[in-house]
Amino acid sequence: MKLINIIATTLLCVTAATTVYADVDSRAVSRMVAFEESHWGTIKYTPTEELSRPKNLVPKQFYTADFLDALPQPKPTKQLRCLAEALYFEARGETVKGQFAVAEVILNRVENSRYPDTVCGVINQGTGRKFACQFTYTCDGRAETINEEAAYSRVSKVASLLLNGKVERKLTNGATHYHSTAVRPKWAKKFPKTTKIGSHIFYRQPTRISKN
Repeated sequence: MKLINIIATTLLCVTAATTVYADVDSRAVSRMVAFEESHWGTIKYTPTEELSRPKNLVPKQFYTADFLDALPQPKPTKQLRCLAEALYFEARGETVKGQFAVAEVILNRVENSRYPDTVCGVINQGTGRKFACQFTYTCDGRAETINEEAAYSRVSKVASLLLNGKVERKLTNGATHYHSTAVRPKWAKKFPKTTKIGSHIFYRQPTRISKN
């Protein structure tokens, strides 16, 4: 009987110790998670780790050349090539953030019923009529030759991140249009401005355009 009591007591102690340990371990994990989240802006991650973070947290590192240069070259697809080409000719001289912003406009149009429902369709809309296209480089009569391979490699990665949903489109507040600060198109008076990034001003197409 004494032996049975000893065994029972031992088992109770082990169970209690395991419960306490599990509770402590759980609290430790919770503290670690809280610490990581509160220091999200300062912790350094590899590009692969960055892309595995929750999409509602968009770290500033995404918008740097160093971050993009560390990523592997994406597998080319038709839609990716169209978007990368547009970014190359429309925004290769912009900051990385500016390149993401121009890409957002194109993808916002894809989701807008007023425009074609593919990236290539949006970019090539109106092509064939000189200066009647949506993106000037497609109808300005100049050869579309890519001479800066490093710049094209970088914008290809921007295109890939957005097309694959790795980065949310939060920069332009739903913009469907943009223009350089060097020009002032007539439509800009009627469209609500959403933001300015680099040398581009961004606008969202209104539901109904005023005739004034």
